[in-house]
Amino acid sequence: MNRTAHALRAFRHLAPRTLRGRLSLVALTTAALLMTILTVMFNAVMNMHLRHQADDELRNRAAAVATTVDTSGPRVHVLETANDGLLDADVWIYAGTRLLEKPPSASGGGPLTRAAGRLAGQHKQGCATAQVHHHQPVRLCSHPVPGRHATAATVVTTLDLAPYRNSADTLLLGALTLDAVMLVSTYLLTRLAVGRALRPVRTMTDQAAQWSAVSSEERFGMEDHPVELARLGASLDALLDRIRTVLRHEQQLTGELSHELRTPLTRIVMECDWWRARPRTDVETRTTQEVIAESAQSMLTICDTLLNDARDNALGAAAVPGTTDVVPVLHHLLQRLNSSDRTMLEMKTQAPVLRAAVARAVLERILSPLLANAVRYAHSRVTVSARRIADAVLIAVVDDGDGVPEAFVHELFQPGRRADPGDGHDGAGLGLPLARRLARAVDGEVSYDPAHAPGARFTVRLPAG
Repeated sequence: MNRTAHALRAFRHLAPRTLRGRLSLVALTTAALLMTILTVMFNAVMNMHLRHQADDELRNRAAAVATTVDTSGPRVHVLETANDGLLDADVWIYAGTRLLEKPPSASGGGPLTRAAGRLAGQHKQGCATAQVHHHQPVRLCSHPVPGRHATAATVVTTLDLAPYRNSADTLLLGALTLDAVMLVSTYLLTRLAVGRALRPVRTMTDQAAQWSAVSSEERFGMEDHPVELARLGASLDALLDRIRTVLRHEQQLTGELSHELRTPLTRIVMECDWWRARPRTDVETRTTQEVIAESAQSMLTICDTLLNDARDNALGAAAVPGTTDVVPVLHHLLQRLNSSDRTMLEMKTQAPVLRAAVARAVLERILSPLLANAVRYAHSRVTVSARRIADAVLIAVVDDGDGVPEAFVHELFQPGRRADPGDGHDGAGLGLPLARRLARAVDGEVSYDPAHAPGARFTVRLPAG
């Protein structure tokens, strides 16, 4: 068992590692098997053909010698002819089983004479092969010569098969040489053909690696490609789309984290600068510490909210979000924004308790950009109203500012877009897209009412809890 496993490991180690090498080896093995079968068949057919040629020559000679044998009388007589020396070469003539003539070079009790006698004793036409003269193959054929009542005489002719065997060996050597040339050519041509066939695949692989590194929008498409390459291109296109989506999601998450963490970080920096400006009382120090702690907790909540949302989107999770009372969250957010002395914040609620099917942290992240923008762009008043309709909770954020420019409405919720980048406000254009994305993640929506005037009106719709 260990020896077999070791042999398998050795075979795997010696096996080609490239697809071109493996396909070339398969083609070489198949061609070798086919050529071996064809060579064996060719050799068998050639041996049969050469044996038939030898038999035909022997029969013709025997028929020629039979014309010199007189069997018309009671005794068999061999007539003398002009070419008697040529006809008698390697010829035995028997009257029944009695030897009448034999070649001058053959001995009476030699192995060739005995083989001729056995063949003549059968009294019928036939051929056989005997090993004589140091195991040299000799072919013998018998030709019966009929008399008045039965077979009176038999002519046996012989032929040395060495020339025929030499011809067969030469043909076999030529066939083996041709096989070797064909195998080498098959291997080289297969490697060349497979290499050329795989060249587009290698090119597509290099392009896919390059495009994925830079998040390119280039794609292979399915036109002007064979079916197999078109399917490979479609798979690579889908993979590139997924990679681009992941990269874009990472960039979006980074931007959202930066955007959301900017406000609490700014509060922490401002509190630290205010506290270090001059000596503070214990009460002022504790107040500063509370603000810093609250901002740090807000940053932790922001990170947890965005990272959990990103993880849920990546895993396709459909977790139960829980429920949150909307009114306390609105009070909390408005208190944090109530630091401006020129903007009046007003809240209107239909009922003291309005529950939305969304986590508190997510609700804060949805509403914070809307409220911050309303306070930033309002002239004097921001109104927040919340009410329930059917199975949803509607939260409207209205300001009396200049509103959203009409030309910018269609880009309002696109990441990184701002109506006026030079308006002096510190923003990255990520707040509204983040609010809409988080709302849609919990089956809600954030929308803008372009018909509202003056100012701007944003509406948040969330599932009721």
